[in-house]
Amino acid sequence: TVAPGTKTALVGASGGGKSTCLKLLFRFYDVTGGAITVDGHDLRDLKTDSLRRNIGVVPQDTVLFNATIMYNLLYASPNATEADVHEACKAANIHDSILNFPDGYETKVGERGLKLSGGERQRIAIARAILKDAPILLLDEATASLDSNTEREIQDALDRVTSGRTTITIAHRLSTITNSDQIVVLDKGKVVERG
Repeated sequence: TVAPGTKTALVGASGGGKSTCLKLLFRFYDVTGGAITVDGHDLRDLKTDSLRRNIGVVPQDTVLFNATIMYNLLYASPNATEADVHEACKAANIHDSILNFPDGYETKVGERGLKLSGGERQRIAIARAILKDAPILLLDEATASLDSNTEREIQDALDRVTSGRTTITIAHRLSTITNSDQIVVLDKGKVVERG
């Protein structure tokens, strides 16, 4: 059980079921036994698009379109204003970096965002989640492949975006889960410990 507005960390060895939990929550596929509920509603009874509108995701590998930074940010919230985008990027610690690019927010990021560093792509994903303003946030090892300085900056941004939201985090590093309200240890697809 994950209480609304709390932070839950999923930890365990590779192959333990952490990413599967997120895929089930996002309804990439449905459970075959038991049920997953949100606010007392079985996920299988909810329309997939309605469920996904209420979930923000910051994946381990952020996927960006071969378009401008602004286009990639507005993907999460097409009706957001320029001011909304700038505020989200400030909260995600990416605004100043974007302004230093030759074309600012109109800079093209290249295929899958390859013109940006891993940290820049992650902060754009965080800004997207801020713009989406969903009540549930799923973080899939959002800082796993980053150096410690970049991880600290991204962790600061994540702390801001997760405040007051139901957040489920998959993490391998202890530093990413220290602010969690509960930690759930998974092994071979089963919860073996929680606290």
